[in-house]
Amino acid sequence: MGILLIPLAAVIAPLLAALVSRAILVPLVVFEIGLGMLLGPAGLGWVQDSDTLDVFSQLGLALLFFMAGNEINLDSVRGKGGVRALAGWGGSAVLALVAGFFLGGGDASTGVIIAIALSGTALGTLTPILRDAGLTSGPVGNAVAAAGAVGEFLPLVAISIFLSGRQPLAGVISLVVFLAVAGFAFATSARSSGHWLQRMVTRTLHTSGQFAVRVVILILAALVVLAVVLDVDFLLGAFTAGLLARVVLRGSSPAEQHIIEAKLESIAFGFFVPLFFVTTGVAFPLATLLADPASLALVPLVAVAILVIRGVPGFLSPERGVSFRDRTTVGLFTATTLPLVIAVTEIGTDAGVLDASLAGALVGGAMVTVLLFPMLALVGRARSVPAEGAEVGKIDDDPLSQSRHE
Repeated sequence: MGILLIPLAAVIAPLLAALVSRAILVPLVVFEIGLGMLLGPAGLGWVQDSDTLDVFSQLGLALLFFMAGNEINLDSVRGKGGVRALAGWGGSAVLALVAGFFLGGGDASTGVIIAIALSGTALGTLTPILRDAGLTSGPVGNAVAAAGAVGEFLPLVAISIFLSGRQPLAGVISLVVFLAVAGFAFATSARSSGHWLQRMVTRTLHTSGQFAVRVVILILAALVVLAVVLDVDFLLGAFTAGLLARVVLRGSSPAEQHIIEAKLESIAFGFFVPLFFVTTGVAFPLATLLADPASLALVPLVAVAILVIRGVPGFLSPERGVSFRDRTTVGLFTATTLPLVIAVTEIGTDAGVLDASLAGALVGGAMVTVLLFPMLALVGRARSVPAEGAEVGKIDDDPLSQSRHE
């Protein structure tokens, strides 16, 4: 019975979001997590965390990071925009280490875990919000795409080096091997004409063959398995698979790419990703957090810390001439995070470095960023409407989708 309630919550969540959106825009993940908390041990107690739910949750998390990688146009992190994003993340890393030192009580291991958790940007969570608001292009879209790409990738690299349970040097060696194999796959795919692949994609696009989707799933499975074998964080494998899938399918026409993207989104956001967020709500240690006033008080403090750590560099990242309002929007979007925090705190609690109350405070603070920051970023902004005849959701200068048209 409990397992059935999870997909039921996933169905109810968008209905609630649509109802509430008449008055205020609240990200869908807030309702998914909230319903999970309601159904879980901290609420009605109808659903208990289990190994089965954990498997679905991990699949959803992997697909969320895959879709984040699949949305990135590598051109968005090249040139001055990429340099500004890298510099911004460097500043975030320094601020995060300081925050981690204080929140972790001066313990180095705890401080590093907290720092990594606070240094990311939830690009996969933000992309649907940006699309719905028509902000995937222009100075806001460009800056968020660059900061989000860096804010997704580099924390995963840090996890693989510092949180693998091995000496950092061993982590670096494994990471280099993984990146070398992935780089070879990128280079091979980029050089290949892919005519036979394109013919198969076109031939099976509207049949049960679904060759494009099967190729993408194979890429995802291969890089996740490679990451696991090398003891690199599996989310780095999923994220890299998203990037590689774009390159492999680059020869498809814009119309075909749009169809393939819709199919992938239906798999990810139609099933697995909602299960991840609902299950996150089920597993959230709300009772433990409420029983510890000190940890509960950390929740708003963590949210403010994330705003400073990621929001300030995000505010400074757009090019010159960008308005204060647009910079504020970029800063708020850049400071939105959650999946990375969930992944890192899970590693920390499993290793016995983070206690449940502190992990709950970190996840709770990240939940606040997802609830408030996108909503504040969109206050007073009218949705951009595509020009007559343009394809809705596809903008030619969209840094999150441009390379699909190349």
